[in-house]
Amino acid sequence: MTSTVQTANPTEAVTKRPGRWLALSVLVLAVLLVAVDATVLGLATPYISEDLKPSGTQLLWIGDVYSFVIAGLLVSMGSLGDRIGRKRILLVGATAFGAISVFNAYATTPEMMIVARALLGVAGATLMPATLALIRNLFHDPRERSLAIGIWGATASAGTAVGPIVGGFLLEHFWWGSVFLINLPVMVVLVLVGIKLLPESRNPSPGPWDLISVVLSLVGMIAVVYAVKEAATHGFTPVTLAAGLLGAAALYGFVRRQLTLPAPLLDMRLFRRRGFSGAVLADLLTILGLSGLVFFLSQFLQLVQGRGPLEAGLAELPAAIGAVVAGLIAGRVARRFSVRAVVSGGLAAIGLALAVLTVIDRSTGYPLLGTALLVVGVGAGFSFTVTSDVILSSVPKEQAGAASAVSETAYELGAALGIAVLGSIVTGVYRDFTGPAGTPSEAHESLGGAVEAAAGMPARTSEAMLDAARTAFVDGLAIAAGAGAAVLLAAAVAAWFLLRGQRLENTAS
Repeated sequence: MTSTVQTANPTEAVTKRPGRWLALSVLVLAVLLVAVDATVLGLATPYISEDLKPSGTQLLWIGDVYSFVIAGLLVSMGSLGDRIGRKRILLVGATAFGAISVFNAYATTPEMMIVARALLGVAGATLMPATLALIRNLFHDPRERSLAIGIWGATASAGTAVGPIVGGFLLEHFWWGSVFLINLPVMVVLVLVGIKLLPESRNPSPGPWDLISVVLSLVGMIAVVYAVKEAATHGFTPVTLAAGLLGAAALYGFVRRQLTLPAPLLDMRLFRRRGFSGAVLADLLTILGLSGLVFFLSQFLQLVQGRGPLEAGLAELPAAIGAVVAGLIAGRVARRFSVRAVVSGGLAAIGLALAVLTVIDRSTGYPLLGTALLVVGVGAGFSFTVTSDVILSSVPKEQAGAASAVSETAYELGAALGIAVLGSIVTGVYRDFTGPAGTPSEAHESLGGAVEAAAGMPARTSEAMLDAARTAFVDGLAIAAGAGAAVLLAAAVAAWFLLRGQRLENTAS
């Protein structure tokens, strides 16, 4: 890593790089953008459906292709940043993200929208690994790095909460494309300021970027995530099984190839380090237990309790507030106590909060929901911040991009598995509800479908149908909360053993 400051002590010059906190503000912009973009599409989907008239399959691809592509390219893009420069790939990716956002906003057909979302996924895959890798190379002082990672994670949490609020406001005042156009001013600031403030860093001896490994990673991750989501929605069809087998074979080939290459995209020996593999596993299980529940909790707030999109977004704010506060102090707490105490304690807190949600019903008041969300946010803030710190500290600076990408891939895979597994629980319970005579089949597909179908039915029939549908949905949500709680509590136990003896660094590296 190059340094603009020359002193008698080169380690100190690198550790206390001037302008590092301003440079962090640029990275925070990129994280904020990706976090907001990940949440606003869900709000805009009804408007996109009305305007572009996609089929059911096309609508699923509009919603999923972005995460498919990101999951498939994270490791490859993280490794590419290690090779050509993390600043370069961040700025190129940010520019592309802004330009492709315009393509998304003005798409006129479902096919155009699917392509635009896929391209946005390619650009998005460059951003998150590059931001974490640059933090690893900007902050060599471990305590400063812990705080920087806390700010990074807090921004991601805040962006996830701000997304529905900003999206709700824009959709109430403008057309659906506006949720994509908000990316442009942020990207312009990020690129212009980043050119000046961000230092370049790369692996000095990276080796070639192996395209066969890139293809194996892309095919493997996309096929596995697709198979998981399809199995949850339609069961184990021949197509789903074929996709799952293809993905597993491609990922097996990827791992075997990495073990034989002199300069692999991802050094698989990293997983032999208990701290690294334990932190990655904790992240995956945490998101698995959380994502499906959070996805359906938004529907509970809107379709069961009748809140508008903006009010529902505001109702979920306690989770973001808790995550922001916990993230900012997580490094200090982990050094005072221990890594495994903070991570396991955070995961256990989330698990207990989810266990409380097993008692919710249609009339559950907001104090219980808000308190549970606050505890979830605090637990996630502690856990994610410390595990990210452990992952970055476990690898040499030269491999920071690839290591960061592993962390983000665990996040994406955990989200896909969570929505699939917990979502299938909610959907399975919901589909069996018994409605009055005349209940259409589409009402059994989703609660949103039931609400839409009720608009064209007689008042008494629609009221009875919605009452049965909402009750079934809440029953499914409560069972899914119990399953999520079990996953999180199991993750807490696993983290306690896997992170035994793991400590955050106290000296510059």
